Amino acid sequence: MVDVPLSMKAITLDLLRDARETVRTSPLGVINTPMIPWCQTTLPLNIPCNIHIKLENMQRTGSFKIRGVANQFARRPKGAHFVTMSAGNYGKSFAYASKHYGSKGKVVMPETAPVSRSTLIQNFGCEVERVPTTCLMNVVNRCVQEENMTFLHSYDDLDLIAGHASLGFEVLEVMPQPDVVVVCCGGGGLLAGVAAAIKLAGCEKTRIYGVEPEGACTMYKSFIEKKPIGMDSKSIASGLAPPFAGTLPYELCQRYVEEIVLVSDEEIKAAVSTLYRAGLLVEPSGSAAFAAIANDRIPDIAGRNVVVILSGGNIGKDELTNFPD
Repeated sequence: MVDVPLSMKAITLDLLRDARETVRTSPLGVINTPMIPWCQTTLPLNIPCNIHIKLENMQRTGSFKIRGVANQFARRPKGAHFVTMSAGNYGKSFAYASKHYGSKGKVVMPETAPVSRSTLIQNFGCEVERVPTTCLMNVVNRCVQEENMTFLHSYDDLDLIAGHASLGFEVLEVMPQPDVVVVCCGGGGLLAGVAAAIKLAGCEKTRIYGVEPEGACTMYKSFIEKKPIGMDSKSIASGLAPPFAGTLPYELCQRYVEEIVLVSDEEIKAAVSTLYRAGLLVEPSGSAAFAAIANDRIPDIAGRNVVVILSGGNIGKDELTNFPD
């Protein structure tokens, strides 16, 4: 018999459904985002499958992260002093929730994250400290030990992953038995939550793929090493470049995810441009899953019903000038 880690035993369909209701009724105003066939966009796409896109770029605060944050904050004491680490999207949702709940917050960000993201977080009243990626956890630990802050993890947290699972349930409301679901992967929280929701809901035949940038492939390497690992991650998709893969996300992905595939930064840039021409404003991190489909990284999709998660749309006008027409 395979020994199931205690953390895995905590992930049940009832727990995910309970979190889904918490997210749905959250005072943070989480949106049940549209999922539409690609053919409803303004751009033809020469891919022989039935693609549906889940528009999390239209989510409140601009990304899926608010889902996990809504569940985290609902299960934490109000008015606490929290610290987290984020390249931008989690930090933005964290800061938005902190303001709503009257909590103090600090976001430790990698120096490589766009400055515009830091500004957004500060505008919600949260402190920001920018440090080298390899120093993120050291600074977080200092805040916990010296300033008595409570750490909220941006991807390796049970409540967060359960909140993200709400996206998986929404996919099944529109397409009850998808053949393939493609999700971006940074630390793995979104991929783990979506995969767990879909598989535990009974879609045993659905193939779920995670997508990482070549220069930030911690989960891909973790699958090879058979344990969560870290690396000096670098990618234009800063939201998919954490210092290490999450332990619980790794365990869930090992159980429920078919494979992790890689895309280059150039392919991600091209995906951002293609989506923009189709009338969709999607950031590099949010475009990775689409890049995998557009560059034939997902096997056996001809004639299949394929769901692609566009996970975020936080990209500024200044950043868009760096992408090809």
